[in-house]
Amino acid sequence: MTKFKKIEDSRVVISELMLPSHSNFNGKIHGGYILSLLDQIAFACASKHSGTYCVTASVDTVDFLKPIEIGELVTMKASVNYTGNSSMVIGIRVEAENIQTGQKKHCNSSYFTMVAKDKEGKSMQIPGLILETEDDIRRFAKSIKRNKMKFKNKKEFNDTDFASEEYLHILEEHKVKIERTD
Repeated sequence: MTKFKKIEDSRVVISELMLPSHSNFNGKIHGGYILSLLDQIAFACASKHSGTYCVTASVDTVDFLKPIEIGELVTMKASVNYTGNSSMVIGIRVEAENIQTGQKKHCNSSYFTMVAKDKEGKSMQIPGLILETEDDIRRFAKSIKRNKMKFKNKKEFNDTDFASEEYLHILEEHKVKIERTD
């Protein structure tokens, strides 16, 4: 197995014209359809890097920044931002282009953690990354920070006691009405 691979060797770009069948009741492209495309390109990018089957371990961020319209050309660009022993963070940028005017808009940036699996379904070692540019280094470093923050937030959340008496003052600041039945 190759010990290290260049980021460009695993980069994947897909484009698809958004059709009426992809829209929601408001006439915009359904977020679920975009999520499905994101998962597909993350799988392709991770499998290309690892040379094996990969599964989605987590979706760290999906921020829908701007709506996508019917008739726009959506382009998704995926690359490996980070590698661990068997896991990879795949960064994906989503742009929509009005094909009549040529105007482009950034609609989404997402981060998928993918894990390489062998034929028995066990996690397997993957190649590391060769970082060639400042952007490569920045993306790798941001992935390390994002992973640390995710671990810290998960630990803090799991260690917190959410007894209602301790949180009543917080609940009062929100649009909620408490009617106890117990």
